[in-house]
Amino acid sequence: MNKKENLEFVATCLFGLEGFAAEEIEALGYRKNVVTDGRVSFFGDISAVARCNIWLRYAERLYIKLGEFDALSFDDLFEGTKNLPWEAWIGKNDMFPVKGHSIKSKLASIPDCQKIVKKAAATRLLSKHGVTVLDETRTKYQIAFFILNDRATLMIDASGDPLHKRGYRFQSAEAPLRETLAAAMVKISRPRGEVLLWDPFCGSGTIPIEAALLMTNTAPGQNRSFASEQFGGVPAAVWKEARDEAKSLQNLSVKFESYASDIDGDCVKIAKSNTDRAGMGKYVKTFAQDALTIETKGRRGTIVTNPPYGERMSTKKQTEKLYREMGRHFETLDRWQIYILSSHENFPLFYKKRPDKIRKLYNGMIKCGYFQYYKSPK
Repeated sequence: MNKKENLEFVATCLFGLEGFAAEEIEALGYRKNVVTDGRVSFFGDISAVARCNIWLRYAERLYIKLGEFDALSFDDLFEGTKNLPWEAWIGKNDMFPVKGHSIKSKLASIPDCQKIVKKAAATRLLSKHGVTVLDETRTKYQIAFFILNDRATLMIDASGDPLHKRGYRFQSAEAPLRETLAAAMVKISRPRGEVLLWDPFCGSGTIPIEAALLMTNTAPGQNRSFASEQFGGVPAAVWKEARDEAKSLQNLSVKFESYASDIDGDCVKIAKSNTDRAGMGKYVKTFAQDALTIETKGRRGTIVTNPPYGERMSTKKQTEKLYREMGRHFETLDRWQIYILSSHENFPLFYKKRPDKIRKLYNGMIKCGYFQYYKSPK
């Protein structure tokens, strides 16, 4: 396989963010193929390995797809895997561990599937490299399989650490919000340079930081490393070009302001540390304040927030009490739009106002509603 030819990739994402991931992949100039629950497949050249890892704001991980086939038996899985061009990527001394998932398929045992895929890939590599032993001492190529409805997809992980790990969040408050979800929440709220964006339950500061990264067109992965930087098939020049591009497209002169406040002083300290590490201190103001005392002070603004629950609220009744108090106070924020993420299915009942729109999103595996309240500026 000539790696300069078009390759097929798979970008995985949280459920509900497929549209955002597909949109940014196309904006990078790559051709979308199939969009399904939690994943987007697309075609691109070798530059996509670097550019997508660095730029994808809403995806969780980037994979290089080797192929797919029907797998109704372990023989099918072995033969299908053995027929794929692993030698185009994996050298005779490279490591190739296997992990994966199987959903609604006859091959339900993950450990057994791992063993079969490993054995099949090894058989192919031994033959193609003309060796009798694979010592697996050099570069790591994480093989991933995904079997859905008896259809197996085989891939190599090009990201390493998940893409939501931007590198700025060393510390987190309890029940942290995924950076990818926070970015989508901000995107949905339609941030504008002249409108203040405020998260009054900021926790680790993720929402305001992601808002600043988005508004300054800062590539979310520009300050971290990726597994595929060690891949022999991805030239170092590709990574340099991608990082140079990201730096050139960043706009630090944009006029944008966001507030990260919390009643918990420890959270504010964490948010401040994360903001500084992200290089967004110019755009994010952190301070301690009770969310039920915020005022517009004549400014136009948007609330984008994920109110505390679980660890930070000791009982369900306390959470529901907070929702009622939020509903009463946020109603006083004239001209402001409100966007609230909650896993409580009866959130509007306690907030005492019907949302203009509800979008189903997932924070990891937690199903949430994104409750949106609009007000036309007067």
